[in-house]
Amino acid sequence: MDKFQTVLRFLMNQKATIGYSFMALLTIGGERVFSMVSFQCPCNHDQNFAYGLTFLLGPAAVLLVLGLFFNNRLWRLYTGCCLNPMKLCPRGNCFGCFQVLMSIFTGACVAPLMWLSVALLNGTFYECAVSGLDENVVVDLFCKNKTMTCREELAHVPCGRSKLSADERMDLLLMFRAQSQILGWCIIIIATTTGLLGTCYTNCRSKVSFLQLTFWKRYMEKEKEHFDAYTLEYASKLAERNLHSFFDNKDPDPFPFPNHKAWEEISALYTFSRSEQYYSTLQRYVERTDRDFTPEKRPVMDLERGMEMS
Repeated sequence: MDKFQTVLRFLMNQKATIGYSFMALLTIGGERVFSMVSFQCPCNHDQNFAYGLTFLLGPAAVLLVLGLFFNNRLWRLYTGCCLNPMKLCPRGNCFGCFQVLMSIFTGACVAPLMWLSVALLNGTFYECAVSGLDENVVVDLFCKNKTMTCREELAHVPCGRSKLSADERMDLLLMFRAQSQILGWCIIIIATTTGLLGTCYTNCRSKVSFLQLTFWKRYMEKEKEHFDAYTLEYASKLAERNLHSFFDNKDPDPFPFPNHKAWEEISALYTFSRSEQYYSTLQRYVERTDRDFTPEKRPVMDLERGMEMS
């Protein structure tokens, strides 16, 4: 049992690394499926570039949108900001809001960058896209010291239907593949270097020590874990109380729950401050002495449309 707990603790501590590794495996698998099953380069000057670029950048754009869509921090920051723009920058902290948005966008870029790196290292999409370029600079680069047939048949090289000799076709394919892999490794190097520099800058500008920062992260994880469990239990009790009241045809029992203002306050994103020894907006709210317990007019939620009606 002790060994199992040790392994479980190690996996929990390394869950970010495990998650990124799993994402990388899914990206590699998805790219191979796209390459072998659905990708068929048209091999003509008019469509090669658009077709290859669509397969190279299209999945990356979809992954970026999905990364933003499933990011809870984005919706926590964005929800209600059209009615109350100050929610985006609480207490006038616009720089802090910008940092949060950059953190959200950076996290959403991980999967797209993985896709681009894997796709470029494979080279299939790049070969199709670049062979359809009609720019003289590009064509001169590939067909330097070659016959005019190279210029005419460049778009047919990825399909193996060109009139070029086997050696010339292989030279062009190797050149395409080399350029694609160079771009792939450049993206990997730039992304990892930027991530390292960003982490160094963030830690260097941290207002707390490393151990306190570690405690803060663990506290936030545990608070979210207990919050999810507690809200599920509390919602079940409220639903049970309302159903009892409805079917028994009697007044409901008193059931205290936070008012609208309290939900608004704990939903704001929290940035650590030396002047406040709190680790979340929830802790800051519960430890306040001037909390407002007066009930407010509760809005009727139209969950199908995601709107509030007074």
